Amino acid sequence: MYADMAEETPPARLMTLPGVYAPQYDTRLLMTALDREDLGAGADVLDLGTGSGALALHAARRGARVTAVDIAWRAVVTARLNALLSRRRITVQRSDLLSALPGRSYDLVICNPPYVPSPVGRLPARGAARAWDAGRDGRAILDRVCEAAPAALRPGGRLLMVHSGLCDSDVTLQRLSDAGLRARVSDRALVPLGPVLRSRLRWLRDTGLMDRGETTEELVVIRAEHP
Repeated sequence: MYADMAEETPPARLMTLPGVYAPQYDTRLLMTALDREDLGAGADVLDLGTGSGALALHAARRGARVTAVDIAWRAVVTARLNALLSRRRITVQRSDLLSALPGRSYDLVICNPPYVPSPVGRLPARGAARAWDAGRDGRAILDRVCEAAPAALRPGGRLLMVHSGLCDSDVTLQRLSDAGLRARVSDRALVPLGPVLRSRLRWLRDTGLMDRGETTEELVVIRAEHP
């Protein structure tokens, strides 16, 4: 079943420095999935690729102990400032996924990674596009998360990750299953095409990633659980 998010208002805008991903429809969809999870008192939550810190702060409001990481220093600064403005305590640090967190595990990992297919094969080293460009198939970061997630989850721990249907959710499910997790699509939504997709619409259609008549993008939330 699809959620109709075309008329929904994206999450309230937090402060975002230039080049930092601002909360949008995918953030809202992941928040909705997060609200269904039983975090328990003081559950340990990791937000991978935190951006503005919106999801980390949402988890903190529910009583979780939250660690948030991002590879971009501007995102780290933004999340820290939003935590101060929100009067919420979260730990924010710079990390390329789990590289700065060796040996640590969590009850819940949430992730809104870069997932937009790009005609440029390499990942951007800086700039705003770093928050969304993810290689020609959109899976450059997704596949790394699928590989790393099992080590970050405690027994019974869960992963919630959102991405575009353009990246093929079946591939994500298979990779997580191969990594030993029980995975399924928990949420779907159709949303209007954003400015990034509209700017490369001809390329997406020429490569067969989008049909010529498509005017919306499918978003999916993947839920995976450590046995």
